[in-house]
Amino acid sequence: MAFRNLKTLESWLAEYRAQGKPLAGAARVMVQDGEGGANTGLVAFRLGHAPTGVTIQPATPEDSTWVATMEPRDESLVLDAAGLLELSAELAAVSELCAFLEAKSQEYQGTDVA
Repeated sequence: MAFRNLKTLESWLAEYRAQGKPLAGAARVMVQDGEGGANTGLVAFRLGHAPTGVTIQPATPEDSTWVATMEPRDESLVLDAAGLLELSAELAAVSELCAFLEAKSQEYQGTDVA
């Protein structure tokens, strides 16, 4: 089961940061209310080169696959080649963090409580 509470996600994010991953400081754990008021946790990633919020969470409560969701934007984003390269590095960091959380979820043997 993919349910992970705030404490578990914070420990995983601390482990990820300790590995010296690029842009790991742009991620934080947020409280997310799940079914029945359970705190399922949610990871937010702040992009520096696009005013778009990104959240990372399990695809479904029963799945260990993690997905990233980018919030919709009202305005167009115009970037030059350097800006695109910087944004691509940020998106690569989001992808790496998503894969890390998925791997941690797949190997996790405990049971989280709200």
